[in-house]
Amino acid sequence: MTAAAPVWAEAPAPVAVSDTVVDTLSERLFPMLGALGRLPTATFDTRARRIAACGDVPACVIEATIWTDQDRAMVVASLSKSGARPKSNADLPVAAGIDQELEALNVVLRVYGLGLPGRYPKIDGPIFATDTPFFADSVKVAIDTARAASDAPPSTIAASVRLAVALLDANDATAATRFEPLDQRENAGARTRAARTDWKAFRYSLLIVPGVGPEDVGTTLSPRSKLHALLAAQRYRQGLAPFILVSGSAVHPRGTRFVEAVEIRRALVERYGIPADRVILEPYARHTTTNLRNATRRMVALGIPLDRPTLIVTDAEQSKYIESQTFTDRNRTELGYLPGAVGRRLSVYDLEFQPSRLSLRHDPRDPLDP
Repeated sequence: MTAAAPVWAEAPAPVAVSDTVVDTLSERLFPMLGALGRLPTATFDTRARRIAACGDVPACVIEATIWTDQDRAMVVASLSKSGARPKSNADLPVAAGIDQELEALNVVLRVYGLGLPGRYPKIDGPIFATDTPFFADSVKVAIDTARAASDAPPSTIAASVRLAVALLDANDATAATRFEPLDQRENAGARTRAARTDWKAFRYSLLIVPGVGPEDVGTTLSPRSKLHALLAAQRYRQGLAPFILVSGSAVHPRGTRFVEAVEIRRALVERYGIPADRVILEPYARHTTTNLRNATRRMVALGIPLDRPTLIVTDAEQSKYIESQTFTDRNRTELGYLPGAVGRRLSVYDLEFQPSRLSLRHDPRDPLDP
């Protein structure tokens, strides 16, 4: 009688495991695509053959995974047939939202899978030079990781999202998940305070303080951000607003580990004695446009009224820029709307700002800045 082979000698079967980074990043960057689940795979036969023909050639697999105009049209058609109705913005049709997220997914594949320049090449892109074997290897590993983590056919939306997120993870481009759940952790104290604040007792509902990167990976806080902290502490001590919102991600220089908002908050609390529950963290904005947009989102999430003005407190150069036509045009180009209305100037450092609910739109034109 032959002894049965031990269980460990058999090939291990794939087991689904939860990955908080992947799950959170997928939900933040591709909320509508994730809600679709798996559309009928028969719809994507052409895609399946295109991807299969690449074998194990990483660049070919990435190129074949990109969603063409024909692919995207099939998604919309399948959506209609399946009756799936993922939640969308009230002012954005579902089909348009899905198409935007597919294009955002394509951006990730092109920039981090093929090494093509993105919209902001100074702060986005692979960590390895694209002309080195390290880049090709990182792409191959991302493909292997995506396939090991999901049993979805490579031609499906689910598999494409998993691949895009694996590419971001391989390049440490996962800042959008770092502080989640943001308002239940970092901003929990401010949320409690906001619920019992008498807003009429203050001239402004909020002081908005954008960060400016040091352009040096070894420097935690730039001289300009230090000035911002000082100015904000002074305005807070004057009683102009009950909260200070600090905004800025780990952006400048590319590859820095220091988050602008975190370092400004640290200065406010440790250097100037501002109560921690009076400082709201917004650690995701990567540009001045999204400093203002994301400030509005945090206000809504924390129950801070939008019908009262805020005060933008920053250095003279950035303050002047926010007031300029150039900045207005940039908002319209990159966001598709104005995140609010710039009001009176109080000083070279201080601008009134009335937030707009348009900032609540989900717009994946820049997939790393959801």
